Amino acid sequence: MTTPADRPSVLFVCVHNAGRSQMAAAFLTHLAGDRVQVRSAGSAPADTVNPAVVEAMSESGIDIAAEVPKVLTTDAVRSSDVVVTMGCGDSCPVFPGKRYLDWRFPDPAGQGVASVRPIRDAIEQRVRGLLDEIVPPGRV
Repeated sequence: MTTPADRPSVLFVCVHNAGRSQMAAAFLTHLAGDRVQVRSAGSAPADTVNPAVVEAMSESGIDIAAEVPKVLTTDAVRSSDVVVTMGCGDSCPVFPGKRYLDWRFPDPAGQGVASVRPIRDAIEQRVRGLLDEIVPPGRV
């Protein structure tokens, strides 16, 4: 069994923390349970999570309606093992010893749920791959 100190920590970052990073964090939380510490944040957080993103995630059985966009802090980056940027540009602080990944997905802002679904599905696949890397199958 993994203790909190043994758990890898992943931070998903996008500009508004209202779409891509929220979906990625929700998928990793859903798939990993307590095996991974998951955070998400934005360099310029929106007031609310994109309603089309909430609906698309609900279709996948994941409720993110209560999530709120959070501001990116230096501490969040410093305390994460893996930082996944999703369109935050140069605003994400870089610390030695961290693993940085840049995932490029279309921004769901202003899109309807039909346009968000393929973004959601692509993010889910990428999150599943990341989970297999940081917590190999069979590890409890």
